[in-house]
Amino acid sequence: MNSLHRRHFLRGIGAGIALPTLHSLIPSRALAEAAKAAEAGKAGLTASGMPMRMAFLYHPNGVNPDKWKLTGTGKEYQFNETQKPFAKFKNDFQIYTGLEHKNGTAGGDGGGDHARANATFLTGVRPFKTAGADIKLGISVDQVAANAVGDQTRFSSLELSCDGVRKSGVCDSGYSCAYQFNLSWRSDTTPMTPESNPRLVFERLFGAGSKEERARGYQMRQQRQRSILDFIMEDANTLEKQLGNNDRLKLDEYLTGVREIEQRIEKAERFGVPADPGVAAPDGTPDNYEEHIRLMMDMLVMAFETDSTRVASFLLAHDGSNRSFKEIGVPDGHHTISHHQNEAENLAKLAKIDLFYSRQFAYFLEKLNEKKDADGKSILHNSMIVWGGGLFDPNRHQHNQLPIVLAGHAGGGRFQNGRHNDLGSDTPMSNLYLSLLDTMGVKQDSFGDSTGPMKTI
Repeated sequence: MNSLHRRHFLRGIGAGIALPTLHSLIPSRALAEAAKAAEAGKAGLTASGMPMRMAFLYHPNGVNPDKWKLTGTGKEYQFNETQKPFAKFKNDFQIYTGLEHKNGTAGGDGGGDHARANATFLTGVRPFKTAGADIKLGISVDQVAANAVGDQTRFSSLELSCDGVRKSGVCDSGYSCAYQFNLSWRSDTTPMTPESNPRLVFERLFGAGSKEERARGYQMRQQRQRSILDFIMEDANTLEKQLGNNDRLKLDEYLTGVREIEQRIEKAERFGVPADPGVAAPDGTPDNYEEHIRLMMDMLVMAFETDSTRVASFLLAHDGSNRSFKEIGVPDGHHTISHHQNEAENLAKLAKIDLFYSRQFAYFLEKLNEKKDADGKSILHNSMIVWGGGLFDPNRHQHNQLPIVLAGHAGGGRFQNGRHNDLGSDTPMSNLYLSLLDTMGVKQDSFGDSTGPMKTI
């Protein structure tokens, strides 16, 4: 493994914390070696040899179309209300109009648009309609990437959710819940179960050893009422002596961030098990939905910062979710009002929820932009982030004109950001994924229902 990407760890009993890039620990030849590896076409690297990250974030139930549609195309377009929370990052993303998932439509299968919206989003494949164990879909784009670059990191991929886990049972109009509660699929019959409990994500990222060893380490820390940092401080103090001033500050900032996440999880655990609409949420899950989302986002950013993984998916909520948003003045269920029937009151409430989700995306971009790689560029610069959902106008269960944002620069020079790309006629979302895989260095002739790569991204 290239020395630039050989991660250093702080270790203790039941703890193993991967570190971000610290220049003091990088041999002088490492950056040149990394750039040569990238030039040779090694998958998962940017042009400068930095890790290329890929993430897919899903928000449910479409959008208020009148508050999403953009004015103008190219670089001269104007934002609508829903994009304003992340407008400051205009030069770091592009917005697409005209992408579709045709396999999300009924196609003779009747009802179940929410299950199909979820199922097709990362696969481009029509799910086999069943409520039994004979589920069948297709491999998702994140797992195609993970199969190619996952051997370069501790975790091939990271799957997150703010919903409870369901792999069986009947959900939407005769579709198995597996379709509606999983974004990522290892194969056509095997979903990658996402983790919704922040504590378990934390222990996976920062605990050491096997699952059982991490559990024992966590139990010991709980019994002693100690932080995970207490168990690695001897190693941290030894390392600090090897670092320059800037890296010492960076290490301190990083460890402070780990502790802040730990404290947020501990606070959630003190309040016990909160109620989640229709599903009992696990221990360690914040009662506040926004806090839950941001806690998971913070850990995803840390996973990228430490090169623990380069591929991730995050299901903020499953399509068809009827979560209420009392904290923003919308006590109604999201799914209920998404069938707005063009009533002004419902559309106004839907717009409020859309803004809520846009604020979370802005938060994620901000965090990615704050973290720097060894080339001095931000993690956002060295990433490809897809933000969107499987429906446009939810009242019509519209699977075309999808609300899609592609953020990041893929290391620079590859994306033409700052644009609104109106594709005109409907274009398979799988075409975009085929282009992203190619940018990742993963060569595929086709993916899902693709008809060819995008001409420009």
